[in-house]
Amino acid sequence: MGAPGKFNRDIKIAPSILSADFANFGAECRAIEQQGCDWVHVDVMDGHFVPNITFGPQTCKAIRPHVKTVMDVHLMIAPVDPYIEAFAQAGADILTAHVEAGSHLDRTLQAIRAAGCRVGVALNPATPAETIAHVLDRIDLVCVMTVNPGFGGQSFIHAMIGKVARLREMIGDRPIHIEIDGGVTAETAPLVAAAGADVLVAGSAVFKGGSLANPGVYGDNIRAIRTAAQSARRNAQSAA
Repeated sequence: MGAPGKFNRDIKIAPSILSADFANFGAECRAIEQQGCDWVHVDVMDGHFVPNITFGPQTCKAIRPHVKTVMDVHLMIAPVDPYIEAFAQAGADILTAHVEAGSHLDRTLQAIRAAGCRVGVALNPATPAETIAHVLDRIDLVCVMTVNPGFGGQSFIHAMIGKVARLREMIGDRPIHIEIDGGVTAETAPLVAAAGADVLVAGSAVFKGGSLANPGVYGDNIRAIRTAAQSARRNAQSAA
């Protein structure tokens, strides 16, 4: 598994392999890491909790040897509890479950920790930040969905910027990452970075225009998102 490293709030870019070449996942993971990404984000969808089907534990296991950074596995599935162990065994470093996926969130988060993974919790756009107030001491990451989950390439929902700011206030000094998933580009990244986010999931915006034959474009895209986010973060801190 990827080394957890010391917690910090530096901007991290986590390309979603949902936008990669499905026939060449291993090479794509190596390419985006060589081009400077921080984490590799794996969107797991079941066709039930969300209206799309992507991949399961076997895919995660297959790409694990090619991921040297952090495998960030986002479970958009329900029920989630029966599959936690399988994804942990497949090599996930972080497992993120949705608030909306079950009735017993605290139990789910405990199960992820017991399986040896860092613990993430995700919030759909209509789910208030306050729903996780009582589990903040259970988690390592909160993922704010800035699109309705299910498909890549959707437009960013600007109303989520206030939710990010609210979560940042709720988290305080706790070592919890705020991750943004959905519609992240060099134009939207600054908005959420200024509000307090530090992990940016980007699919289309990283892979667009590039390929395994021309991976430098991936690097250009990653740097553009990172630079825009870092600049907005500095400006927000200066203004505070």
